[in-house]
Amino acid sequence: MVQSRLPGPPGIFPDLPDAMVDLNTVAGVDLVKAQWRYHDAEIVDTDFRSVGDDLAPSGPPNRTYDVSPHAEPADYDDSGWELVDATDLSGRRGNGKISFNWYRINITIPEKVASFNPTGSTVVFEVVVDDYAEIWVDGAMPRVVGQSGGTVVSGFNSPNRIILGRDVKPGQQFQIAVFGINAPISAAPENYIWLRTAKLDFYGTNRAAPSINVPMELVRTSPGIYDIFESDAILEQIAAGFVFTEGPVWVNAGYLLFSSPNTNTIYRWSPDGTVNVFRANSGYSGFDIGEYRQPGSNGLTLDEHGNLTICQHGNRRIIKVHPQNVVSIVADNYQGMRFNSPNDLVYKSDGSLYFTDPPFGLPNRYEDTRKELPYCGVFRVKDGEVTLLVDDMSGPNGIAFSPDEKYLYVGNWDMNNKILMRYPVLDDGTLGQGHVLCDMTEDTNENAIDGMKVDQEGNIYATGPGGLWVLSPDGTVLGVLKGPELPHNVAWGDADSRTLYLTARTGVYRIRTKIPGIRP
Repeated sequence: MVQSRLPGPPGIFPDLPDAMVDLNTVAGVDLVKAQWRYHDAEIVDTDFRSVGDDLAPSGPPNRTYDVSPHAEPADYDDSGWELVDATDLSGRRGNGKISFNWYRINITIPEKVASFNPTGSTVVFEVVVDDYAEIWVDGAMPRVVGQSGGTVVSGFNSPNRIILGRDVKPGQQFQIAVFGINAPISAAPENYIWLRTAKLDFYGTNRAAPSINVPMELVRTSPGIYDIFESDAILEQIAAGFVFTEGPVWVNAGYLLFSSPNTNTIYRWSPDGTVNVFRANSGYSGFDIGEYRQPGSNGLTLDEHGNLTICQHGNRRIIKVHPQNVVSIVADNYQGMRFNSPNDLVYKSDGSLYFTDPPFGLPNRYEDTRKELPYCGVFRVKDGEVTLLVDDMSGPNGIAFSPDEKYLYVGNWDMNNKILMRYPVLDDGTLGQGHVLCDMTEDTNENAIDGMKVDQEGNIYATGPGGLWVLSPDGTVLGVLKGPELPHNVAWGDADSRTLYLTARTGVYRIRTKIPGIRP
């Protein structure tokens, strides 16, 4: 298998493919029953609206610019366009200086590529346009914050690589529209647009998965563990090469966000295996960042509207990111004293936010002179008011509600007191007297209790000593999942909420479960 899941733009499946079709050759174009078509694009004046108070185009009318034609739709009629021979794609086109153009091609998956049968394979389209390119496939151009390459500009004369399809079949068709851009736009160049290379890479079924299977074992098991995991369950590594990963959350748009506290970054993992920076300076923006070990974001979650909510270690606060990247502070102090370093968080169904506040984001932790609170608390924010709920835990960390919200679980990160607490949630949202649900202190494996989540039947998945501890609602240990490295937090994801994502030290992993989990 190909492992192309690193924190940056490594490209999609960079290894040598099983087969390749060169779309700069007549033979290649003929094999996929294609024909290149070309048209210049131009800048045109158009009516629009100025930015309004909502940061959207809701202000007074104005005049601005657009591009014509809009040839991105899959059913766009390009029959009257110039036909371009595959061997003439290097011909200089456009009008020079600041200019744009379109290349369009319809391809059909062939029965054979040399001796390779493409049935079931993954097909990647790669194009290099001098200078920039944007790519539309079947009328769509997916793009998300932090995306680098793929369907959007990848760089100066850099390859755009896009997965056209997985598990393809002969006869399957794809429409590709390439928007060429002369660059640099800020210094109108004395040249033109041309297509350097275009090709299709074919990867067999066993080579193009966005993950690799890694060793795992279930220990301390009781029969109940197989009500959760299949007996032949597989642990997959989906991303690697990090310093330390934390705080995963699945976004309904179909991707995973996770924190890198040590590098002050939030990353986005997409199901095609690519990883991009989603948010830089995710937890701290101070001049003295070099003093910090973990200044970045830690716990992430979503509110009822899908707004990302972030625990910021270095900034010592919790923020919410609204549409148009508008940031609001959810909480940054209690009774005038700054928090230590908010670590993990969970929303209750009434919209109130519960979070833990150990000092692990401060450079000197418990002994840091910047520490203002005399304790490490568990807090609630409701209607802007911060309430202290617990102040007697040495290192409150992971936090989760039971499915009926009658209990709040809080894990303690203390190598001498590895306890998972259960607190009854009172009618007013405060907490009653807690008790130890599970004491892991006698387990001498590395790690105390970190992040946790709960499934829809109330089972608890807590990252603890030696691995992922799976507990029944009454605290019975059902089993411990051990992988190649220690996990530090978990999140449910995928459309059916039955994939458990684990953030560990250098990598991100996933495993399927029989029981769906509870997602924000």
